[in-house]
Amino acid sequence: MNDQPTPYSRDNKRLLIAAQAVYVCCSAIGLTLSGLVGSLLAPSKEWATLPFALLTVATALSTLGISQAMSRHGRGPLFLAGALCGLAGGALATLAIVRNSFLAFCVANMLLGVFQACAQYYRFAVSESVSIEARSRAIGHVVAAGLFAAVVGPVMATWARDVFAPHTFAGSYLMVALLALASGGILSKLRLGKPTTVNSVLQRDSVWRVLRVPGFGIAAANAAVGYTVMIFVMTATPLAVVGCGLSVNAAGSVIQWHLLSMFAPGLFSGKLVARWGSSRVMQLGAVLFALGCGVAIVGTSLPHFGIALAINGLAWNLMYVGATHALTQTLEFQSPQDRALGQSISEFLTFTMVALGSLLAGAVLNRFGWSSVNAFVLPLLAGSVLITLWHAQSQRA
Repeated sequence: MNDQPTPYSRDNKRLLIAAQAVYVCCSAIGLTLSGLVGSLLAPSKEWATLPFALLTVATALSTLGISQAMSRHGRGPLFLAGALCGLAGGALATLAIVRNSFLAFCVANMLLGVFQACAQYYRFAVSESVSIEARSRAIGHVVAAGLFAAVVGPVMATWARDVFAPHTFAGSYLMVALLALASGGILSKLRLGKPTTVNSVLQRDSVWRVLRVPGFGIAAANAAVGYTVMIFVMTATPLAVVGCGLSVNAAGSVIQWHLLSMFAPGLFSGKLVARWGSSRVMQLGAVLFALGCGVAIVGTSLPHFGIALAINGLAWNLMYVGATHALTQTLEFQSPQDRALGQSISEFLTFTMVALGSLLAGAVLNRFGWSSVNAFVLPLLAGSVLITLWHAQSQRA
């Protein structure tokens, strides 16, 4: 990880945007189908979201090790290793559906979780490849690359689901494997600088030093809250849509609109951060999350699902881009080791919370209903707004 932009900044940015698009396409297929496939394979409906929860658990557990390995070996080899895990995970998920094995499907999702953990560092890699002035826009553009996946991913999932009929959705996960293979081809062309040699052993004083960096906790908390709220609601959405008497295609349509609203704002959210500042953009995201939850609580028609999840996606984008930019700013003048450690701590916190949220989503939906899923996250959003306001006021004081 280099302190200065590389000579290949423009090429790297384009390649990372392309890799992000392909990765999110894989993720979109999993987000659309994981709960549905889980409900078909699981011994109990309450375990339907366990595979996706294990995906996020694997992401959380691997983030610390991946960041430290990137510090020693560079980002490139770890990005390629992540794509290989995506290939293996997609192939195993295909086999699991054909063999009707819930256990194998869970393991496959854990491999996809490692792929996800590596892909989360694309935005940090692009921020290191551009100037400080262009950083927020570059982060936004990488996030916006998911716009392609929002259109193509659910379509691929629906188109390929009966390729291995009667093993529904096996073909969809074969698409995941092929896309991960394509991702590896793109990432192999990256020309990143040599890593800075650092001590990869985590030490208590190093962690404490990073946690005490002003603003780090606020940025990490907003990243974690935004991602957790989005995943908690979205994981339950396909099950809720089908449970309300709507079709699987309707569930795919809702997720598609959600994904569009997640990634399209990346075209301008970086500019909003540059103009308004990270704190205001993150607070706006939290308020929009609450608005989306309110729409979902009001009704369960297809328009209610679509509008609620579209607002949810926009809110996530603002919190995610704002928090990422805030995180890079707070770690800007730290040592390479502390910078890598700070990124890994933030990712670990985020995906630990996401894992818990995705695991609870199915149980809360089955026991308390769709309205409770949305009401459950409101206190978390309120806490995020309050701590961000407090931090902003203390900085001005």
